[in-house]
Amino acid sequence: MTKGQFIADRLREVYLNGKWIANTNYKEQLLSINWQQATQKIESLNTIAALTFHINYYLQGLLPVLNGGKLEISDKFSFDLPQIQSEKDWNKLVNEFLFNAEKFADRVEKLSDKDLNKIFVEEKYGTYQRNVEVVIEHSYYHLGQISLIKKMIQGNNSN
Repeated sequence: MTKGQFIADRLREVYLNGKWIANTNYKEQLLSINWQQATQKIESLNTIAALTFHINYYLQGLLPVLNGGKLEISDKFSFDLPQIQSEKDWNKLVNEFLFNAEKFADRVEKLSDKDLNKIFVEEKYGTYQRNVEVVIEHSYYHLGQISLIKKMIQGNNSN
């Protein structure tokens, strides 16, 4: 197994089919809620929809770089979620997220060890490997939030 394959497996684990580290994954969490739950606000916490958009923003924005293009995203736009007003809107976001997650993992899987050690865009960002590992860590961080928010919503709805 190459390093790229190993890292791609970790990406698929957090996004699509894993249970090892968090005992869940994004796909499982997102497909088990409706649009009202995804947009329900709990105090000052982000909504599940906002967190989903946020992680998808980075996947979608980093894919061009993995394909030899430019980095054209900015952190300041990473929570600019379009309004979710229906199940159709929610499903569109979730499907786009899952599609980008698989594309991202597929692209990482094809990176050679040499590619993973190359500088990512600018030296200040470190290597490709460092950036992909940060994506994984960032994704687990927000997956934990989604799981907790979901439990809070379901707890509120059972009263």
